[in-house]
Amino acid sequence: MSPAITTTFRSLKVRNYRLFAGGQVVSLSGTWAQRVAQDWLVLELSHNSGVALGITIGLQFLPMLLFGLYGGVLADRYDKRALLVGAQVAMGLLALALGLLDVTGVVQLWQVYALAFLLGLASVIDTPVRQAFVVEMVGPADLPNAVSLNSATFNVSRILGPAIAGVAISRIGTAPVFLANAASYVAVVVGLLAIRRADLFDAHRVARAKGQLREGLAYVRSDPQLYVPIALIAVIGTFGLNFQLTLALIAKQTFHMGAGSYGALSAMLATGSLFGALASARRSTVPSARFLYGSALAFGVCEVLTGLAPSYAVMAVLLVPTGAAVLTFTTTANATVQLTSAPHMRGRVMSLYVLVFLGGTPFGAPVIGAVAEVLGPRSSLLIGGLLSAAAAVVAGVYVRRATATAAAGSATRALPLTEGATAVARTTGPRSPLRTRSRRRSPSAPRTARR
Repeated sequence: MSPAITTTFRSLKVRNYRLFAGGQVVSLSGTWAQRVAQDWLVLELSHNSGVALGITIGLQFLPMLLFGLYGGVLADRYDKRALLVGAQVAMGLLALALGLLDVTGVVQLWQVYALAFLLGLASVIDTPVRQAFVVEMVGPADLPNAVSLNSATFNVSRILGPAIAGVAISRIGTAPVFLANAASYVAVVVGLLAIRRADLFDAHRVARAKGQLREGLAYVRSDPQLYVPIALIAVIGTFGLNFQLTLALIAKQTFHMGAGSYGALSAMLATGSLFGALASARRSTVPSARFLYGSALAFGVCEVLTGLAPSYAVMAVLLVPTGAAVLTFTTTANATVQLTSAPHMRGRVMSLYVLVFLGGTPFGAPVIGAVAEVLGPRSSLLIGGLLSAAAAVVAGVYVRRATATAAAGSATRALPLTEGATAVARTTGPRSPLRTRSRRRSPSAPRTARR
């Protein structure tokens, strides 16, 4: 096997991570297939209403906005594998309920709304716990690689799921897609139960106490390596990542095509995302802040170009670099935030990361849906891309000014030193606050160690 392949997939040498990743491929493929089927079902029940589609997506992510931070508190307190098993079982049962309602022909729009909200409640636990559990399986050294492989797994599923759903919906309808997704959750539960506890890295669980949520927020607020990427994720997650809504409307209204064409557009976006994830997996360290914000700017520009595409074929092609750019940005931001966080804070930090990444959707999705109805589906991509690009520029400028301020402060503090000490300070120079690998750890917090 070539060194490049070995480097790209090195986390798969870990048995526990192989079991986790294998189950995720199957389960996430079913999840993406259900999303396509759910979108199509909502459009059928609402007579092609973009607002109804936006409401459904918003309700699915509303629980993350309301309760997402508490999922991180649970992740820091309790066994992550047990929490994941419970969440996956709940999601499987909800998919089964929607499938049975659909196959019997009694499904109504309000029922889809309710099940989408309940699915969001399960995600409140599943998403931050799954993010924080990765480092327990592979350890800090392989975390950047594992994060990138998680993204690759996610996007392989985004290719397989929509492609399967597009064919299935056009031939046998939406109900079998929901039922198949319910069955797919068995794979991830079996994989989680097969994980060996003895091979996990120390979980660093914290005892139940008051103020842990506030403690996590204060921790993030004190470190620009955490709050700057998280703030940028908030803007892009709310307004830029609107493809679940816009691609369905564009396929149906702009190009007058069916579910198969919608699935193909989603698959092209996922293909680009897969390329971006695999390229990120070859890196052994977290890229610089400049790379992080540059990739966010590239995504915004690509999204604008996609919105301007004159034809279905051109749009499909442009979705590939768009997907690559957004995955490069999100994997870099994810790894930066995880590696900067202290182990006993990681669950709470990642819950905030997921909250701003997904929790803004209840605000963004209905707004984007309403804009699409008034100005057309393309406008959603144009507005989202412009806002993402602007946010990347603002973040980059802020980082540069923060670095300059830190440098000026260090130089001022060095003036009273002796001549020799001043010379050393000037030679070494100040470290950028966004480049320092801070590992905040309270005196009582345990060090990372394998059990």
